[in-house]
Amino acid sequence: MPSWSNKDRRKYEHIKENSEQRGVPEERAEEIAARTVNKGRRQEGRTPNRRTRGTGNPTLRLEDRTRDELYNRARELHIAGRSKMNKQELVRALRNR
Repeated sequence: MPSWSNKDRRKYEHIKENSEQRGVPEERAEEIAARTVNKGRRQEGRTPNRRTRGTGNPTLRLEDRTRDELYNRARELHIAGRSKMNKQELVRALRNR
């Protein structure tokens, strides 16, 4: 919560209060509110999402990159079926491209 803007804090309080009014326990209401605010921040690009960080170090071999980095590279190249591929299949598809 430290890096949230005033608008984020107001949104958090609003969601939390509404959840509590609907009978959600306070701890769960706080979790729902925080997740909602953080999701909005991610979608606006104000906070990184681990899975969407990048394609990895280009000097590394494909095998040395993470599956998520390979997936992001495959997405850039519009490789079909990438979401169902494992790491080895992504490496093979990227090499064939």
